[in-house]
Amino acid sequence: MDRAQKEKLVEELGQIFESSGVVVVAHYAGLTVAEMQDLRGRMRAEGGSVRVAKNKLAKIALEGKPVASIADLLTGMTVLAYSEDPVAAAKVAEGFAKDNKKFEILGGSMGGTHLDRAGVEAVSKMPSREELIATIAGMIGAPASNIAGAIGAPASNIAGILSTIEERAEAA
Repeated sequence: MDRAQKEKLVEELGQIFESSGVVVVAHYAGLTVAEMQDLRGRMRAEGGSVRVAKNKLAKIALEGKPVASIADLLTGMTVLAYSEDPVAAAKVAEGFAKDNKKFEILGGSMGGTHLDRAGVEAVSKMPSREELIATIAGMIGAPASNIAGAIGAPASNIAGILSTIEERAEAA
């Protein structure tokens, strides 16, 4: 890799560290190519990406960034999992780590906040952006459906009473 390629890679990594909602750093020693492809596929399905980069270049890219503290995690065979959604990469990484013991999560960052191993796990348990939007939409729609049900209830009650009276009249 020549100097121009290294500079381009450092720039790309810098962009990842700045624009990603969450970055998870993990060791991947011992993973097979098929297992790495599985991780990449899972991450892609959730809108995230996986990147293996030289630790030295990643540390250079971290200089001056708000998440520069994760440079300490970049030792050994590390992989970066990242996504714009602040929860997606952490959820996928946690799920993959449960399925594969060779994938060891070290920590990461969320925005400008440094996350340790427990922090990544906590972020993975948070609802995703889509789940939050669905919950809010449900809360907004619930009062309207309750009102519609309350308005329709007297009419159905009257219909039920009339039906009962009619049945009694026919029986007598």
